[in-house]
Amino acid sequence: MGKRDDLIAMYAEDLRTKCGMTPDMDLLTKVTIGCGPAIYNADASTVAGSQKEELETVKNNFLIKKLGLADGPQLDAAIASVIDTYGKSERNKYRAVVYYMLTKHFGKEAVYG
Repeated sequence: MGKRDDLIAMYAEDLRTKCGMTPDMDLLTKVTIGCGPAIYNADASTVAGSQKEELETVKNNFLIKKLGLADGPQLDAAIASVIDTYGKSERNKYRAVVYYMLTKHFGKEAVYG
């Protein structure tokens, strides 16, 4: 197993233990690959849930550009909901896990088809 496989296993564990969901491993793998080299960078691999600029980046670069969603209050609500599910006090909110949950939330799995 390579480093990416180890990270995917760790993300799956976060989904199970911290978010209370059973991960779709195929989708989780595709979302992780979609994050590119950011998953190997300590700072870029996580989402700072309390930083407004960071949440705007998630909204613009992932929800609007990647998933093709229209901007609106529902995007901010979904991000807040995912951050809540992950746990506001959870220090390491992994980008791949946040993106996975947002993909599931909007039913956009086909983007990774």
